Amino acid sequence: MEKLANDIWAEAAPLSFFGLHLGTRMTVVRLRDGTLLVHSPIAMTSSLKADVDAIGPVRHIVAPNCYHHLYAGDWKDAYPGALLHAAAGLEKRRKDLSIDSELRGEAHPDWEGDLATSLLDGTMLHETVFFHRASRSLIVADVLENFETSAHWPTRAYLKLGGIHGKPGLSLPLRLFFRDKKRARRSVDEILSWDFDRIVLAHGDVIESGGRDVLTDAYTWLKG
Repeated sequence: MEKLANDIWAEAAPLSFFGLHLGTRMTVVRLRDGTLLVHSPIAMTSSLKADVDAIGPVRHIVAPNCYHHLYAGDWKDAYPGALLHAAAGLEKRRKDLSIDSELRGEAHPDWEGDLATSLLDGTMLHETVFFHRASRSLIVADVLENFETSAHWPTRAYLKLGGIHGKPGLSLPLRLFFRDKKRARRSVDEILSWDFDRIVLAHGDVIESGGRDVLTDAYTWLKG
């Protein structure tokens, strides 16, 4: 895994969605008690599990929205003592998952000293956004994408048609998931009140600095 800062690591993996090569990324945060939070888990391999185990014991597994849950069950099976936190509504889609708590924006007592959380309201994503205070890192799944380009022409066409080719933002198709723009705008403004610099995202390249300005620009289209 790539160490992004003290107590935060990430691992990218290939992922196709509707034929598009968008990739995905898992983020691991070590909490102050030494236990780990695994955000948006990717496919588990023996080497990845060994890397995670070398950092600390997994205590929390997070499926942050209704679309980042594919491998949550595998990680729960591998770490039965861990708590699985999932987005609201996911229990209806994934009845096979043993979900311990529903994410609604409130910080769990185990991580409230390390991480602030906020539910991106007014959208069909039902995503909870995480802020790692010590490293000033925002951790998101589908709130933002960041692709310079793609060698895969259908993916490149998606980026161009979505208005995010060569720049970070939220593609036009994903904007359709925002049903109550006033509530969503309030949520984005709350997130922007946090003092973050880095953005660790699932799709595309990590934004190492200037993240707050990037997110501000990416959501100028969202009027309350």
